[in-house]
Amino acid sequence: MTQEAVIAATRRWIERAVIGLNLCPFARGALPRLRLAVSAATTTEALLADLVWELQYLAAADPRQLETTLLIHPYVLRDFLEFNDFLDVGDAAVRRLGLEGVIQIASFHPQYRFAGTAADDIENYTNRAPYPILHLLREDSVARALAAVRDPASIYRRNVEIMRRLGHAGWARLWIDGSVT
Repeated sequence: MTQEAVIAATRRWIERAVIGLNLCPFARGALPRLRLAVSAATTTEALLADLVWELQYLAAADPRQLETTLLIHPYVLRDFLEFNDFLDVGDAAVRRLGLEGVIQIASFHPQYRFAGTAADDIENYTNRAPYPILHLLREDSVARALAAVRDPASIYRRNVEIMRRLGHAGWARLWIDGSVT
C-alpha cells in the first residue's frame, strides 16, 4: 500500500461519498485548501507525534491556503474501538498545544459505529472511510459554516435519510462504478 494509493482511495471517497452524496455540505468549498497527509506510523506513539506535527502545521498555516487536514493513518488503529479511544489522546494533544477552541478533531474509520447502532447499520457509513482518518478542522471555519445553516442538526438527519435510501447495495455500487442509482 503506497502513499499514492492511500491518497487516491481517500480522494475517491471524498469525491463519491463526502461530496458526491453531499454528506458534508461544506466539503466542496474546502477542497482546494485540503491537505491529505498520510502517516507511516505503526504505533500510537508515532501517530501521536504525527498528529502533533499536523496540528502545529495547520495552526501556523494561512487559512486562505490551508483550511483543513485529513491525517490518514492506514497502519495503526485499524480496530475501531482502539481508534475511538485514541480520540481522547488526540483531544488532549489539542489542549496541550493550546489549540482548544482553535482546532478540533473529527473522525472517520472503515468500521465507524455510532453509539446505539448495530455494526452494519447503514447510518454508520456516513463516517466510514477507506482508512482511519483524523480530520483536523479550524473551529472558526466550522462556526462560520454552521452559522450559514438554519438547523445544523438537520445535516445529520439528512445524511441518515440519504444512507437509508441508498442502502447497502447502493453504497456498494458507489465503489464499483460511482453510480447511486
